[in-house]
Amino acid sequence: MTRISLAAATQWITALAQDPSPGLAKRVALRAGCSVSAARQLIRQLTDCGWLQRSGPICRPLYQPGLMRQIVQRYPLVGLDEDRPWAKDFAPYFNLTPTVREMMQHAFTELLNNAIDHSEGTQVTLSMRQTASHVQLLVSDDGRGLFDKIREGFAIDDPGAAMLELSKGRLTSSPARHTGRGLFFTSRLADVFDLHANAVAFQHRDWDPSHWVRGKAMRQAGSAIYMAIALDTERTLDEVLRSASLDGASYGIERTRLPLRLMTSEHVSLESRAQARRVASRLGNFREAELDFSGVERIGQGFADELFRVFGRDQTSMQLVVRNASQKVAAMIATVQAG
Repeated sequence: MTRISLAAATQWITALAQDPSPGLAKRVALRAGCSVSAARQLIRQLTDCGWLQRSGPICRPLYQPGLMRQIVQRYPLVGLDEDRPWAKDFAPYFNLTPTVREMMQHAFTELLNNAIDHSEGTQVTLSMRQTASHVQLLVSDDGRGLFDKIREGFAIDDPGAAMLELSKGRLTSSPARHTGRGLFFTSRLADVFDLHANAVAFQHRDWDPSHWVRGKAMRQAGSAIYMAIALDTERTLDEVLRSASLDGASYGIERTRLPLRLMTSEHVSLESRAQARRVASRLGNFREAELDFSGVERIGQGFADELFRVFGRDQTSMQLVVRNASQKVAAMIATVQAG
């Protein structure tokens, strides 16, 4: 008898159970390549685990998707339109509030479009799961990897510096077709956001004031982005899309926040003018830049002077705002600003 993996069955049972007609056991048997009796046993397991909901008489039970739901699909990237998978293969199978559905559609199509337009891969795998508390999305492609793409397009070899540029917003390798808003706002929609590419990883947690931090990398080719949104979130898509404007009313990216700990490590601190110039790169595109020093105990005089005196004195249309500075960091900034 064919052994049926419960974990594998969760990838397709949601779509199969969407058909409300009797005879789910026969459809499961056909899909899993097993006997009807084995299919019935699998259905019992899936029901007990919350993947199926049973109704109707004992002799003629009816099933529908349960609290737990999941769809996994793989697509060739050539000729793929990002709206079709969402509308046809994913959205009909999840029980989301209008607010969460709107946010998830935005994230789904933005991340899939990035894979289509930027990954240079051949296929993409999309996995979406609903649990009792969250809706989760994983978008994984077999392309060259996000950080390799940034290295070639912007001459940034260090992944931390590359992540800093991404966190600023408005970074795109195709300015004629994109504005660099997709990843910037998608990460802000999520409670949990993980980015894996080129043997490095970075994590963003909505409740963590440090924002982007290094994570444990997945060893795979291409890029993989995982995100989760709480089903009871108080955020809305419109609120997030307005969050980078100074007045909170428009949809522009006027304000950015830089987690400077991304440029540090056990062996590297913020010392040099070259580091400061990398931090200052593209900040003229914004009206306000919050420099977040969480996790940074001290900075060098050259770094501080270049960023807060040399760069700062030439800025008439944008403002540098210091956040979470230690006593040592604040003292060095005050020293160079005093001249």
